[in-house]
Amino acid sequence: MKSFATLSTTPKAMTNSFPATFVRGGTSNGLIIHRSALPKDESQWQPILSSAMGSPDPFGRQLNGMGSGISSTSKICVISKSERKDADLDYTFVQVGIKDGSLDMAGNCGNMSSAVGPVAYDDGLTKLTTIKKNETTVRLFNTNTNKLVHSTFSINPENQSYNPAGEYSIDGVPGSASGITLSFLDPAGAKTGKALPTGNSLDELKLQDGTTIRASLVDVANPGVFVLASDVGVPGDVSSDALGADAAVMGRLEEIRRAGAAMMGMDPDVQSVPKVVLISKPGANVEGVNIICRALSMQQAHKAVPLTLALNLGAACRMPGTLPAMTAVGAEGKGSVVIAHAGGKLEVGSEMKDGDIESALLHRTARVLMKGEVFYSLDANG
Repeated sequence: MKSFATLSTTPKAMTNSFPATFVRGGTSNGLIIHRSALPKDESQWQPILSSAMGSPDPFGRQLNGMGSGISSTSKICVISKSERKDADLDYTFVQVGIKDGSLDMAGNCGNMSSAVGPVAYDDGLTKLTTIKKNETTVRLFNTNTNKLVHSTFSINPENQSYNPAGEYSIDGVPGSASGITLSFLDPAGAKTGKALPTGNSLDELKLQDGTTIRASLVDVANPGVFVLASDVGVPGDVSSDALGADAAVMGRLEEIRRAGAAMMGMDPDVQSVPKVVLISKPGANVEGVNIICRALSMQQAHKAVPLTLALNLGAACRMPGTLPAMTAVGAEGKGSVVIAHAGGKLEVGSEMKDGDIESALLHRTARVLMKGEVFYSLDANG
């Protein structure tokens, strides 16, 4: 019998690693990586980043990497110093496909954006910032959308580093932490150049079976296709598990997404944008909520709502004639909207001037979970 000592341990491919920070940003988990740790050519990122996250994985669990099998935990932000005068830091968001290992960089992620500023600040990547009342603001430039995001967060006065301790809490995350304020400047037209890509507040999408469905196609922070939950036969308060388990409805929603993408002038084959959002009015027994939503991301029913999509929905509630504006209750004339999603509630704000959206605002928390080396293999068999 061959002993264990004589068994071959020669790997099929050389295992490599890069330094990274593993974070919770809002209700997402992911890696933050310095751009200098990756090849300059972004076309070489795919095998490296997908392997690091444990993709491709036909079982959908990402056990062989840092992901955990759901879209909100298969995320990466790549950061670097900015050469722009109006920004301290550039960052690129990467959504890693769980089963196919694809890299989708078509849109931004608000949750992961909340962790970018604090990590970059502590890593010394930001330009000299002013600290007032133990807070500082880092100016971020998102390369996915070519938009600016201002991130304001707490600083520990004793060591001048990010202070995660505080009393702010968000639904979906236990406990409390210091609040992080994200201000998305001039968020309209993040991908298409216009808040209403078709020029209409309300459109009709024609589906393959010849039927049509009403939709508002809105591009603020990230493009969204807003439809009424009742129009697709889904209760407004359906759980994410029940929604995701309904193959027929999920298939129809993907068809709606693709039709909306085409009408917005986008590539329907890109899964990350636009995203579909089901909206409904809050019931009489629901207090402190203006609108209810259920969101899809990467062909999965989201456990909460993607933050950039929540910003979009909040802004759309202030755009006359859109489905969100006609569905929202008690949001008229207010600077913020409270959204009930599958995982709780979220308040988003927006500032308007002459009918245009100047900025969109939200609050998150973030925490560094680990810093170290992430290993990957270019061997497809891991």
